[in-house]
Amino acid sequence: MSYILNIETSTKNCSVALAKEGKTILCKEIAEEGYSHAERLHVFIEVIIKEVGITFQDLSAIAVSQGPGSYTGLRIGVSSAKGLCFALDIQLIAVDTLQVLASQAKVANGLIVPMLDARRMEVYSAIFTPNFENIRAVQAEIITESSFEDLQETLYFLGDCAEKCKPVLTKENFIFLEEIKYPSAKEMSLLSFEKSKKNDFVDVAYFEPSYLKDFMMTVSKK
Repeated sequence: MSYILNIETSTKNCSVALAKEGKTILCKEIAEEGYSHAERLHVFIEVIIKEVGITFQDLSAIAVSQGPGSYTGLRIGVSSAKGLCFALDIQLIAVDTLQVLASQAKVANGLIVPMLDARRMEVYSAIFTPNFENIRAVQAEIITESSFEDLQETLYFLGDCAEKCKPVLTKENFIFLEEIKYPSAKEMSLLSFEKSKKNDFVDVAYFEPSYLKDFMMTVSKK
C-alpha cells in the first residue's frame, strides 16, 4: 500500500502527517507564537518516516496545504513539498487550506465558516455544508457587523479569528467553535487520498500557493 505525506504550514501550526489509504498513521505538529516552520518542518518529516519504519521511497505522493494563509509559511511548505517530489519523482497534491480547517467541525446542521486571519479586520473565509461541500469560494473579506447577515442558518465559525471577530459578529445564529483554531495535516489525509484516487495532481514545476493577496514587505520602526 502507498503512503502520502501531508504538509500543513499555512498558519502558526507547523504540521506533518503520514497517511495510508486516507487514514492518518502519525502526525507531528506544534503551534507557536513565532513561526518555527523552517526549523521544525524537516525534523518532523524525518521523525515520522523513522518512527513509522518506512523509507522515503515508500511515499507515493506529497500533499501540501495550498493556502490561503501566511505568505512565509506557505512558501516553506510548498518549497519543501516540491523538493521532495522532485527528489523522489512522485506526484504533488494541493489541498485547500480552508477545507482542511473546516474538516475539523462536526456539526449536524447549519453552515461551517472557516476563517483565517489576514490582519486588521480582514479574513480569508469560505462556506461549507456539514458534509464539507463548498458553497462559497475562498475569498478575502473585511468583517463588519453586516457580514453574513443574509444567511439565516446557524453559522459555525472556526479558525484563528475569534478574538477579533466575536465582538463584531454577534447575531444569535452565529456560533464560534473557538477550540478549532488552526488547520492540521491530519485532516488532510482523507482529502489528499480522494484527490490521488482521481489523479488530481498539480504540476510540480509550476504550482504556486494561493495567497489571495500580494505579499507586503514592512520596515521595522526600530
